[in-house]
Amino acid sequence: MPTKFETEITVRPSDIDANRHVHNTVYFDYVLAARYDQMKRCYKMPMDEFDRRGWSWVVRSASIEHKRPLALGDTAVVRTWVEGIGDRAGGKRARSLVTIGFEIDNKQSGKLAARGTITYVMVDVATGRPVEIPDFVIERYSI
Repeated sequence: MPTKFETEITVRPSDIDANRHVHNTVYFDYVLAARYDQMKRCYKMPMDEFDRRGWSWVVRSASIEHKRPLALGDTAVVRTWVEGIGDRAGGKRARSLVTIGFEIDNKQSGKLAARGTITYVMVDVATGRPVEIPDFVIERYSI
């Protein structure tokens, strides 16, 4: 079972839509902010290190299930984990993929607001082409 890490994010006025709750696209922003925090704090390999090596991450697919809305003043507890590296199909590009699982809870109520997955492809910034995730990166993120 992979380790799940948490980051708290306070809902800001700019996150709110016309329905007076967090806009659906903002949940992905929360996951991205949590991942940047957790890459540095928990995995000890921040995004800056990927940048220095000429690598970046591009979203291949994303899925979210909304359960309950978050509102202004709520605190989102964003929990993420590495669900898998590679894909079931295998092949040449399999080792360039990582799937992140996430859950977003409302801290005040303790109830689940959303959950889902995001699959990223590691790419070479200069070429935009997928690159194989090196073993040392897999090791750091396999906790």
